[in-house]
Amino acid sequence: QDHVCSLPKVPFRGAPCSDAAGRQVPYSTIMKQVNGSLSGALWDEVQKAPFYEYKDSVGQFHQVWFDDPHSISLKAAYVKSRGLRGIGMWNGNSLDYSGEAAAEQQTQAMWQALTP
Repeated sequence: QDHVCSLPKVPFRGAPCSDAAGRQVPYSTIMKQVNGSLSGALWDEVQKAPFYEYKDSVGQFHQVWFDDPHSISLKAAYVKSRGLRGIGMWNGNSLDYSGEAAAEQQTQAMWQALTP
């Protein structure tokens, strides 16, 4: 309700509620799942990041937060505007390198977003 998805309290490095309760999803899976999801792509203005919501086969509610070319470009522009030395992407190997036309375009757009 109201796009709130609580994580179970799984201690990780002293944080009582962390991403240790979740898991990483490859970008290729996200791109295939987002349009058919319960919510479609949503945008969080505070985090400057997209997310979507879905229910799995047993009815469990999930949220998936991710970066896309737009959110990455905002972060890269922020880094540049502050004169910081760089930006990192969490796992570039999670992009889709399958060679499919749509995947190639998405992957290229993600890498291009890193240089504002």
